[in-house]
Amino acid sequence: MSSNRNKKKYPLEISYSKKNKTLTVFFSNDENYKLSAEYLRISSPSAEVQTHNPQTRLFVPGKRYVDISNIEKVGNYAIRIVFNDGHDTGIYTWEYLYELGSDFEKNWNTYTKGLEKRNLSRELG
Repeated sequence: MSSNRNKKKYPLEISYSKKNKTLTVFFSNDENYKLSAEYLRISSPSAEVQTHNPQTRLFVPGKRYVDISNIEKVGNYAIRIVFNDGHDTGIYTWEYLYELGSDFEKNWNTYTKGLEKRNLSRELG
């Protein structure tokens, strides 16, 4: 008997609200997550944000008002998000989107505390 936690989770629907700057992802296990453009941008899976060493992960400041310009499907496994600040190199797999949703509180706290520790801000400038 396989556990529901081990089953592959994939999106049944992905929608973006430009007004709220929120990507909503409805997953196959009946869970759904609302992910802000800011959160997606600062969590980009691109090498320029994540770096090759988790200990040196970048804390991207000034993205509070970032927006999504375009969302492109990548095969049957991911989307590429284009942001209005020009960032477009992150490929968000279904698994990664699910992790971003399920681990939001932990990730967001790490991010905001990391900014504070480095005397950086979510605001521009």
